[in-house]
Amino acid sequence: MQCEFESHRAHVTVLVLASQSPARLQTLRNAGVAPVVIVSGVDESQLDGLAPRELALGLAELKARAVAGRSAEVPAGALVLGCDSVLELDGEPLGKPHTREEAVRRWRSMRGRRGVLLTGHALIDTATDRLVSEVAATTVQFADVTDEEIEAYVATGEPLHVAGAFTVDGLGGAFVTCIEGDHHNVVGVSLPLVRTMVAALGRRWTDLWAQRP
Repeated sequence: MQCEFESHRAHVTVLVLASQSPARLQTLRNAGVAPVVIVSGVDESQLDGLAPRELALGLAELKARAVAGRSAEVPAGALVLGCDSVLELDGEPLGKPHTREEAVRRWRSMRGRRGVLLTGHALIDTATDRLVSEVAATTVQFADVTDEEIEAYVATGEPLHVAGAFTVDGLGGAFVTCIEGDHHNVVGVSLPLVRTMVAALGRRWTDLWAQRP
């Protein structure tokens, strides 16, 4: 057993997550991956004005390239994953509201309606400098919440720092009545999509697992 375990460890591929999102990190950890987190620190405002899908993809690529370029910090041969999410509502991209006033305004507009959560994914193989990128889309139906519920939710601070001003894996989960598509994508990273992207780079998803049962 020890020999088998050591043999697997020799083939583990390191994944670098170019994001400070605790939800993305936990999602990957739950899937058996132990990412190295390196925050990109890019200026996201430089892509303001883009359509929702292009914005999500552009920010993901920007973050992945910024981190992959730090050769002194990134383990040799690692895969670097950049992600960014926006909620598309009425054709507009909604990122993090940042202020309570904006969060309240958004929820009053979102309640009882459907939006599309778009997450851009960009994966770079540092061994070859190849990049693959794609956008995952998940439709979200929001509950017809009351003004009182909106005020109480915003007062918790949770929606201020997440794309679309909501979570599905936290306090906001009770305000989402239906999801069409990948649940993980709403949390911030689509595991099935990342798996296909890893394969597109000639790597194996199972080699990202930190350990096997």
